[in-house]
Amino acid sequence: MSIDESTAARVAKLARIHVQDDALPALAQEFNTILGFIEQLNEVDVEGIEPMTSVTPMALPRRADVVSDGNQQTAVLSNAPDAREGFFAVPKVVE
Repeated sequence: MSIDESTAARVAKLARIHVQDDALPALAQEFNTILGFIEQLNEVDVEGIEPMTSVTPMALPRRADVVSDGNQQTAVLSNAPDAREGFFAVPKVVE
């Protein structure tokens, strides 16, 4: 597949990138280089290889899924401009 200058201009327009007319040949060449690299990757045999999410095998640490109140009520309410009886107090907006 080869990208010409008109296609490069269209791609730039779709990407909302302003490209000067004299820079279009270089942009088209860069697109062709990228597509050539992708064609090289398509030649690699990946049969039987599982997809990876990372180059190093690792597992994320997980916490126990338990329900709790967080034990942070006083710390959270300390940031409130008005707190009453353990809740945020807000002005009445509907009468």
